[in-house]
Amino acid sequence: MSTDLARTSTHTRSRSRSRSRTVRRFTALAVGSVLAFGSLAACSSDDSASATSGTGTESTGTWGDSSVRTAGDVEGTVWDSTAVHTISVEVDGEELAAMIATYSAEDSKEWLTATVTIDSETFEDVGLRLKGNSSLRAVSTDTPAQDVPWLIRLDKFVDGQDLDGSTDFVVRSSTSETSLNEAVALEMLGAAGLATEEAIATRFSVNGSDEALRLVVEDPDDAWDAASFDTEGILYKAQSGGDYSYRGDDPESYTDVFSQKSPSGEDDLTPLIDFLKFLDESDDATFAAELSEHLDVDAFATYLAMQDIVGNFDDIDGPGNNSFLRYDSETGAFTVVSWDLNLAFGQMNGMGGGQPGEDMPEGFTPPDGAELPDGELPEGFTPPDGATMPEGMTPSDGTTDGARPDRGARPGPADTTTTEDGSTTDGTGATDGAAGAAGGQRPDGGMGGGMGGDNVLVTRFLADEDFAALVDQATADLTSSLVTDGTAQEILDRWTTLLTDEASDLVDPTTITSESESIAKALTS
Repeated sequence: MSTDLARTSTHTRSRSRSRSRTVRRFTALAVGSVLAFGSLAACSSDDSASATSGTGTESTGTWGDSSVRTAGDVEGTVWDSTAVHTISVEVDGEELAAMIATYSAEDSKEWLTATVTIDSETFEDVGLRLKGNSSLRAVSTDTPAQDVPWLIRLDKFVDGQDLDGSTDFVVRSSTSETSLNEAVALEMLGAAGLATEEAIATRFSVNGSDEALRLVVEDPDDAWDAASFDTEGILYKAQSGGDYSYRGDDPESYTDVFSQKSPSGEDDLTPLIDFLKFLDESDDATFAAELSEHLDVDAFATYLAMQDIVGNFDDIDGPGNNSFLRYDSETGAFTVVSWDLNLAFGQMNGMGGGQPGEDMPEGFTPPDGAELPDGELPEGFTPPDGATMPEGMTPSDGTTDGARPDRGARPGPADTTTTEDGSTTDGTGATDGAAGAAGGQRPDGGMGGGMGGDNVLVTRFLADEDFAALVDQATADLTSSLVTDGTAQEILDRWTTLLTDEASDLVDPTTITSESESIAKALTS
């Protein structure tokens, strides 16, 4: 029987946040709903501080500490972010158009063979394919190829082909012209001690096109794992249509839910399945007492704190289910790795150029034709002045104080009752978790990959007062050591200067300045 359904003592927590972050969560809710229903095309701190759990969990006092890589490790390599790099792609035009047409019709991503030049070094027979999910909704054969999100894999067709040890380069999608928000957020995660992806600004072109300013990041793989960790391990990627629910012991049940990224060619989902089973079946006392055996608790507290500090709603429990899980073969514990930060600092996917840190415009209503589901908004929510609430949606307690609900304010599993045949029900009609795995449906009756806000690990972690205290402490410490002391602003200033000096022919300098100022505003809001 699934105690995820039978659990009765789970409670939730909430913390106040600024009005601007309330606005962002409303935007996330609206946009996530629209995307889910297909109605919109996406166009100084004392580091020794610690918190102690009454159940035996004690912080090491080192927030993050999940990565061994330093800035010096990439100096002078293709991932050196102190310069704007150049990437040009040559690919058969007819094959390119056919590949995009196939994706539009069948939602499948085919590989093409391309010639790719990176900083004057040319590679033949390189793999090229579309990369992303919602970011591809607006892609068509009319979309300029230099504006499309791509995955470049140097060794797809030529074994051993790499550049400075790297084989995979992700040409990211962005809703801003500079991608400063994602670049800064990724570097801030590294400054917090978390494993993160390196990012570089590039002058990107396809088949001799005009160059476009594109952010290129690492795709976590064997090389990334070896550079980021000093132990053997297994790296899993959470898929956008999945979630962290336990679907039984059959690895086939996790197809399209998780994929193994490293080691390549040696698929083993056993550690992952065991972890998901623990999340699903442990009672609250066991979860509190034994979670540190399964998860790097400090790193996860850091992860949650940093997602809020950089204002990223599209994270582990956002609409895209964006995350990697890294299993340490020596400790037997997992680390949650952040992925996909192009909506950091208040960017709005599909909203057509909203700036980071901006409040939603007064009088905002969903786009024409967009249908939002009926339902109840999180406790403490209030829309911005003049904003139209989707029909049927009301704050759960009617409050209007502008407080942004914390992640922990999201509902946990419903109280359960026992039926005549001895099974349990959670009040939604689901019994014993049996509604389970079929068709991507969670055991609690919900659907994976929707609007988010229901990741079982996040919900249970923040429902425990002691684990939640770790997040509170991490948030306070990291805000002080990264934001208050000016580290984040230094990172932002460096990226802004780089783009102004080396890419102002690609993006107007006033746009670079404007987007930089919006991020600075978001950091202090």
